Amino acid sequence: MSNLVTFIIGQTQAQTFVGLLLLIAVFFYVGLITIGGGQVAITIMQEVIVERFALLPASDFFNMVAISESTPGPIGINIATYIGTELYGWAGGIFTTLGEVMPSIICIMLIARFFGKFSEKKIVKAAFSTLRPAVSGVIAVAAVKIIVLALVVTSGFDLRHISTWNEFCFSGLSTVFYFLCLIVLFKTKLHPVFIILAGGVFGAFFLQS
Repeated sequence: MSNLVTFIIGQTQAQTFVGLLLLIAVFFYVGLITIGGGQVAITIMQEVIVERFALLPASDFFNMVAISESTPGPIGINIATYIGTELYGWAGGIFTTLGEVMPSIICIMLIARFFGKFSEKKIVKAAFSTLRPAVSGVIAVAAVKIIVLALVVTSGFDLRHISTWNEFCFSGLSTVFYFLCLIVLFKTKLHPVFIILAGGVFGAFFLQS
């Protein structure tokens, strides 16, 4: 398995044609196992793109997430397009996007053809009732990872390793702004895009290193 990972990393970083095919296969895999929407795709992409194949550092990946959240369209597709373009140019963006959406197209066509016959069966209803909490858990993982990256200032902290928890430290300004955004989103009907724009302005003026 390690040899395969090394091969994929090498081919992709060298920007070979084989590397592009492998990247398309990676996004096809992500699209195939993503159940629950784009937020679930963030967790899966982060595990595959960042942790398993080390194609991008975590900070760059979550910067892409922020950009994808502030542009029109499904976030999973936006991320696939962004990463493909970043690694292979506009052609890479097109092909990785196709890789990401093809499983959905195939599945929807099959569901449209056969789901009506099985939707009322007890086993199908039971399966969907347990899918919801499972998907919620995956979304929660993505949320926690983004919060840690956005608000924790110590580079040595790793949520998965208890021994590093003593290095946990919040960024004061970022944390205050985060809770202000939560209050505004819960208490008003302000469109989230304005919160995202405010975040960009806040970072540009107050968080320059």
